[in-house]
Amino acid sequence: MISLNKIIQAKRNIDGFVAKTPFGFAPKLSKIAGADIYLKKENLQITGAYKVRGAFNKIANLDDNAKKCGVVAASAGNHAQGVAISAKHFGVKAIIIMPEAAPLSKVSGTKALGAEVILKGNNFDEAYAYALEYAKDNNMSFIHPFDDELVQAGQGTIALEMLDEVSNLDYMVVPVGGGGLISGVASCAKQINPDIKIIGVSAKGAPAMFESFKDKCQHNSKSVRTIADGIAVRDASQITLSHILECVDEMVQVDDEEIANAILYLLEQQKIMVEGAGAVSVAAILEGKFEFKKSAKIGAILSGGNIDVQTLSIIIEKGLLKSHRKMIINVTLIDKPGALMALGDVLRSTGANIVKIDYDRFSTKLSYGDAKITITLETKGKEHQDTIEKALKDAGYEFTQEF
Repeated sequence: MISLNKIIQAKRNIDGFVAKTPFGFAPKLSKIAGADIYLKKENLQITGAYKVRGAFNKIANLDDNAKKCGVVAASAGNHAQGVAISAKHFGVKAIIIMPEAAPLSKVSGTKALGAEVILKGNNFDEAYAYALEYAKDNNMSFIHPFDDELVQAGQGTIALEMLDEVSNLDYMVVPVGGGGLISGVASCAKQINPDIKIIGVSAKGAPAMFESFKDKCQHNSKSVRTIADGIAVRDASQITLSHILECVDEMVQVDDEEIANAILYLLEQQKIMVEGAGAVSVAAILEGKFEFKKSAKIGAILSGGNIDVQTLSIIIEKGLLKSHRKMIINVTLIDKPGALMALGDVLRSTGANIVKIDYDRFSTKLSYGDAKITITLETKGKEHQDTIEKALKDAGYEFTQEF
């Protein structure tokens, strides 16, 4: 495990630059879980994610010659911004290699912090391979996102802050991608209190570390696919796996649907915006992925908040449909004056609010003289939608509903 002295020294290095983020009690989530849940809000970090801790600590430890030559990093986004802002602080040139599919918000954010961005590869691992070559060819220092003790020690400072505020935590729930965060956090927590249970949470669409933990040997994946792009790592690291096997008590998985639900829950109920990777710890709690005593004190790390706006929009739309607050119906009408008004009167009588209407009379699937109407409604729950369906049937309308 990473020595506690290295983590304490990392805390000294980052103090004054990296924010000490809030670690607050979550009453609504606690009521649902039946335990005391505390949220470590790294989404409020200066770059919107915890990664700046490890990046700053690593660059702070470079010698003057290495700083003069510059640094290279590979990242899906959050490590990129952490390296960029840290390099800028020390006056060091930074080249960041990002996957071609990296969210625009993370690419733009990295450039805005003064780094040069090169897009290369279909995923993190392909970007990583190119970054290693680039660093070697240009005599620059490679800042690894997780396979580096100084980086891991920087991430471990999160546990120091959590235990400083709630010293009697029973569990820490930690997102897992490459394993740098949980290596540092688990190493720190277990040395301070060996009785703390460390729960790692990975995305089902990036199963390498979960499978490696389960079988106690390194596994790689053929591909990854998850909305939690911050933990979408294809191959397991032998270095971080060794720390995980030593310090982590349990690993669980959450799928994209569960991650999306957690994002929406945090946004609505906790007024917190997180990205997919940042939501996995809460998803594991909401979905009951691990067992705990009802009196337990649980610290969950929200690792980042740099969510792509388009992804957030899709999650919100799907969430409104699933929670019966939005309803989309398709109705075929005879295309004549007053037909749409009559349909509108039926919907008005139910108290439904029409927010969008699409009127199509040119589809080849329609009979001559018909029109297909797609109506989007704001509704007040399942009972309200049942009322709408009954009113339409009673009025003689045939319809289908989109989910």
